[in-house]
Amino acid sequence: MFTGNILESLAELQNDLDIFERAVSEMIEGKEMGDTAMESSSNLGSGCDIGAGCNSGSTDAVSSGRNVISGRSASSELDINGHALSQTPIAVIGMASLFPEAKDTQAYWDNILREVDCMSEVPASRWNSADYFDPDIQAADKTYCKRGGFIPDIDFNPMEFGLPPNILEATEISQMLALVVAREAMKDAGYGPELDFNHEKTGVVLGAVARQLSGPLWGRLQYPIWERVLKSSGLSDEDTQRIVEKLKLAYPSWQENSFPGMLTNVIAGRIANRFDFGGLNCNLDAACASSLAALKMAVSELVERRADIMLTGGVDPDNSPFTYLSFSKTPALSRTQESRPFDAKGDGIMLGEGVGMVVLKRLEDAERDGDRIYAVIRGIGTSSDGRFKSIYAPSPEGQVKAIRRAYADANIDPTTVGLVEAHGTGTMAGDPAEFAGMNVVFSENNPRKQYIALGSVKSQIGHTKTAAGAASLIKVALALHHKVLPPSINIEQPSPKLKIENSPFYLNNKLRPWMRHPEAPPRRAGVSSFGFGGTNFHVVLEEYETEQCGAYRINTVTQPVLISAATPVELAELCQAWLAAFQSESGVAQYVGLVNASRDRAVPIAEARLGFMAESLEDACAKLKVATNLFRQLKQESWEHPQGIYYRASGLSLGGKVVALFSGQGAQYLDMGHLLATNFPPIRETFARYDRLLSREGLEPVSDVVYGLPVFDEVAAKAQKQKLQRTEYAQPAIGALSSGLYKIFQQAGFSPDFTAGHSFGELTALWASGVLSEDDYAFLVKARGQAMAAPAGRDFDAGAMLAVKGDAARIQAIVATLAGVSIANFNSGQQVVLAGATDAIAIAKTALEAQQFEPIPLPVSAPSIPPRRPCPGAV
Repeated sequence: MFTGNILESLAELQNDLDIFERAVSEMIEGKEMGDTAMESSSNLGSGCDIGAGCNSGSTDAVSSGRNVISGRSASSELDINGHALSQTPIAVIGMASLFPEAKDTQAYWDNILREVDCMSEVPASRWNSADYFDPDIQAADKTYCKRGGFIPDIDFNPMEFGLPPNILEATEISQMLALVVAREAMKDAGYGPELDFNHEKTGVVLGAVARQLSGPLWGRLQYPIWERVLKSSGLSDEDTQRIVEKLKLAYPSWQENSFPGMLTNVIAGRIANRFDFGGLNCNLDAACASSLAALKMAVSELVERRADIMLTGGVDPDNSPFTYLSFSKTPALSRTQESRPFDAKGDGIMLGEGVGMVVLKRLEDAERDGDRIYAVIRGIGTSSDGRFKSIYAPSPEGQVKAIRRAYADANIDPTTVGLVEAHGTGTMAGDPAEFAGMNVVFSENNPRKQYIALGSVKSQIGHTKTAAGAASLIKVALALHHKVLPPSINIEQPSPKLKIENSPFYLNNKLRPWMRHPEAPPRRAGVSSFGFGGTNFHVVLEEYETEQCGAYRINTVTQPVLISAATPVELAELCQAWLAAFQSESGVAQYVGLVNASRDRAVPIAEARLGFMAESLEDACAKLKVATNLFRQLKQESWEHPQGIYYRASGLSLGGKVVALFSGQGAQYLDMGHLLATNFPPIRETFARYDRLLSREGLEPVSDVVYGLPVFDEVAAKAQKQKLQRTEYAQPAIGALSSGLYKIFQQAGFSPDFTAGHSFGELTALWASGVLSEDDYAFLVKARGQAMAAPAGRDFDAGAMLAVKGDAARIQAIVATLAGVSIANFNSGQQVVLAGATDAIAIAKTALEAQQFEPIPLPVSAPSIPPRRPCPGAV
């Protein structure tokens, strides 16, 4: 009892001391913040503190927008960095990766664009989840999560790297995978082993982990404990030794290569050794920010001219039971076993494996040497949280420091950024804290709302720990290279904690073309990464060229496969032969050869032919299997399969004429041609032309209207559709897509004999035939759309239109009985278009449906074709 009272008294005393310490700290911080606010207010022209809002009653320094970091201006942060990247920008010239469901960077980028969820249950090749899984979060020595992102198995030939096979058992898998990815990154940069370059000034810095071998080796040394347990259980010395020896067989044995084989620093060292690099090699540990910590050191080597080429990135293939238990007992893993960054249902992280590396050079050197440049690194900011409530709790204030310093280093206004790849782990505490920090920086002196795309690749591959920064960096570099805004998946509703609608950010959950608006700076992006221990990093990247001029796509695009033979029987046999060739060891080369031959091949009209588009060798094999089965089943002159496989016993006569027909208003829809706009520069260029024209008239860029922000409710979705129906946007949208698509056809060799258009499409046909210049066509499209726009005013009825299929004479007879409705266009004897007041069109729709017609309302804000009488003989 007496002891208990002492302990209680000591606990109360400690609590009083804690309260006193916090009070003193708050008093000191309050004075510093007051000084900062006074220094800042003169710049703002008001009493508001720096940030998104002016809420003086808030005790949350970040949510109230107060600058709790320092009173320094952005320019003074340059002194902290020493060598500013704004003076020596760095080019990303090569990259390679190994991430869940992706053996290379092309597959990784494909998965991002196609919104693939790369999470799966723990593969049997890793560990038996039944041994460690228990849904009870409190269960001892168990994990409540058994899903994650796991890298695919790859072939590794040690002889290719000069390694004797007998050391593999004593070598960390991290070292071997790092060698494979490093080789591919250097080759991608154009500096493979067969090329001569300055090895002495080439270095490697990695953020990596090596934990898969040290654990088993240490586990093997537990045999004294096993012996004591077995003997204390009554076993004889002989039985004990026999069991101990069997237990040892489950662990790798110690040998001379075990020590270097399990060391983390040897991951970078082995690369330098095998590739003969003479520059810096080392490994950094900044927890989940390790990749960007390594990037910072690699960039410093280049800026300080200690190196000319640097290889950097992250290596973390460790989704072991140890890792799962570590995060389960924090607890940080998702209970629903889904990664949902910034989503209302986000409840924790998902673990992922990964290896990602980039090759860097000074921009001036890369340009001099003619290197391909994916993106340019313009700034890097770093910080520590300092004294905070917990060593692993996210600190918005610490993250703000890193972000501010990054843009000071780049000498770039953060409001010019269009994409931020967040750390975005999906945790209930981490995401709101990160968002609050970002919002402070990007909202400062910035009234614009929801124009910066926010995402996290962790939604697809999980949190790859020390490789997380590399995964994000590669994603953003490719986004800048391809001019696209990549999607993040599993976002159904933004977390209400963010209040994102009042910020510069929006959650981008769909693939969208990244349009560059008139007079805008180059496309820019930021990448954040934070780690346990209170370490923060932010990187600023910029596109190298505003538009691509040559072949540039990393993602997979479909390729033509065309096979022909003298007779249908010979064609069937040839398809079977090609299938066997594709399935052989030389299948890749055979496939590439056939694709190249198919592009420009002219098939004699008498020959039987089979054609399809293939995404990959595997896709080509699957379609050839379908075709060979159909050859046996069908004996027709021609057939086609829903998978896009087409066959004819002979060609069609080419003696006729070819016409290009262009559509009119009503053909527009949200996101139309978005895949074309993400893959073909002519589409982006034509939309940019119309963006400029509309901006001069005070209208929104038409690309923003067509490729609108992701929305999460029906009201917002309906508003987007209605805006696109307005003629001032609908007609430029159709004009931009039609002309851009026609340019792509022209590049492919298409040349029509005639051009024609329906309604608005007549204008496009005049341009395509050469009657109108590009500038005149664009001006007329803009002017026509504005001239036909409905006047402002709530009481004005703009009218509506209705397309009706069926006998035109019958429809005309019914319309004659209806007031306020006229036939605006006779498209054919089986289709007419009606126009009239909105109420009158609604009555007409009901009347026609009663007569078994199927009238279809057209998506227009007003009738674009005035009611008219048919020409004689039109029906």
